[in-house]
This record gives sequence, C-alpha cells and structure tokens, in this order.
Amino acid sequence: MRAAPSSETREVARAAAQWLALLESGAADADDHARLQHWRNSHSQHESAWQKAQLLRQRFSALPSALALATLDRPDPSRRAVLKRALGVAALVPSAWLLSRQLPLEVWRADLQTGTGEHRKLSLADGSFLQLNTASAVNIDLGARQVTLVRGEMALKVGGSAPLTIHGPYGRIVVSRCEVCVRLNERDCRVSVVSGSVQLHPLQGPQLVLREGQRVRLRADGAGEIDAFDVLLPGWRDGVLMAQNQPLGDFLRELSRYRPGLLRWEPELETLRVTGSFRLDNTDRVLALLAASLPLEVHSRTRYWVTLVPQKNPSKNTA
Repeated sequence: MRAAPSSETREVARAAAQWLALLESGAADADDHARLQHWRNSHSQHESAWQKAQLLRQRFSALPSALALATLDRPDPSRRAVLKRALGVAALVPSAWLLSRQLPLEVWRADLQTGTGEHRKLSLADGSFLQLNTASAVNIDLGARQVTLVRGEMALKVGGSAPLTIHGPYGRIVVSRCEVCVRLNERDCRVSVVSGSVQLHPLQGPQLVLREGQRVRLRADGAGEIDAFDVLLPGWRDGVLMAQNQPLGDFLRELSRYRPGLLRWEPELETLRVTGSFRLDNTDRVLALLAASLPLEVHSRTRYWVTLVPQKNPSKNTA
C-alpha cells in the first residue's frame, strides 16, 4: 500500500540541481539564462525547486570552482560536452540534498500525502473520515486500527465503536467517537479536540484525557499545559484560514505553509493585526486583500518570490 517515490519530483529536483551547477560554473550564456527562466515559469513545482536550490549556494560553494576549472582547460568546441559530463557528477550531491529536503524518504513511502497548498479528504473503510492539510503525509493500517502521522497536519473523525490510534514521534492518541486535529511541528505535536474526548499516551509522563475545546502540545519530555482553543479555528478543513486579531507575522507564517516559493515581509509589519476568513485556494488574493486593508504593499519578484513592505503613503489606506 506504500506509494513509490514520485519520478516526476525526482526529475524536477535533479533538473534544479543541474541548473544550479551550470550557473555557478560560470559557463552559462544568455540562452542558458533564458531557458532557465522558461523552465521556472512553466510550472510552480519548478519554481519551488529552484528556490530551494538557491539555498545550496553556500552549502556547496566548493563545487562551482572545480567545475569551472574542468571546463576552462578544454577547447571551446568541446566545452558543452565536458560541461554536460561534469554537471552529471556535480549535480549528484545537491540533487540528493534537494530530494531529501523536498520529500524525505518516509514521506515518499507514505500511504497518503499532499503537496504544498493541497488538501485531501478520505473516507476510510470503517466509516472514519480523514483529512490532510498542506504538505502532510500519513500511513494507514486499519487492520491494526492505527494511523501514523509522518509529516504535517491531519484531522480524524471517528464515529464507530472501535477506536483508532494516531501514532507520532511524541506518543499515541486514542480516538473514539470524536474529532481531533493533530499537527506535527519541528519539536512538538499539537493535539486539538474538536468534539468528544481523546486519550493521550505521551512518550514520557502520565497519560491524560483531552476534551472538546482543549488542546495540548506533546514533546519528547511529555505533555505541556492544557489550554482552550476555538473549535472553529481549524478552518483549513474547509479550505479557510481564519484570524481573530492575530499578529500579521503569525498569520503570514501560517499562510506561507500553503504557498510554493518564498514569502517574506519586513519586520515592521510583524505587529499589525489581522481579522477575517481567507480562502486558501488563492493565496495571491489573500495577499491582495491584506494590501487593501493594511498599510502594506506586495512586491512580487516572481509568482514564487513575494515580499511585503510597509506602505509608502499609509494615509491613503483607510483601514
């Protein structure tokens, strides 16, 4: 039932690594730059992979010099052939890094996964209902009555009498006749109960029961403090990102999870406040709405490289 790695994803990452090696070699001409731009513009996945490739410049800074020397010692007519062979070798390391960063091995092998900005819904054979948020992956074993969250965020609604157990790196969550949202972060796992109650079994510390309207963070050293949350807030289940007087910086960090490429903003914008419900199927429109209601401007270098800056003449904005 495990899915094989996507050959398309591997090819895109490999192509981005080869473009990086070509540009860093110093051998790229105007036609090469034009072809690269065309490749980037042809698909959002290409641009996303290219932005990741930019982060390799310092990490693999030793590669370009060696690659350039290999081509300079050859007569010009054979330059392209030598460069092509050199790129094939030089791209192996950054390509492998890109692949592992873009889709780790455990995500490749996951039974169900989503890409950036994608949202999936699935009715399980036992009548349970599973939803995956952006850039998420799970493994499903109904025979063992368990779901393993590999990456990202999921919502699980169990209506039958037989419970399902959600496994994660920080413990187990036993779900029976309730709905729960589970989000795996870099250093913890956030569990929020939308309805009913769940039993939590942290890796460390005592077990506990989490009830409707409550949430908690599971960490390697056990469960944190239980606090309340608005059960309407996990709006991603309906394709909506909701904010209630939220700092703009926090809102943008959340929004960036649904956008390929880079979304940046000036530090002065962090403390502006946002309230509203925003459709996640068009994040460009969300940015436009922010610009219409807050003293900021959207500067797009490309569709996948966007920066928000303070508005030059805030008096024009009446919001």
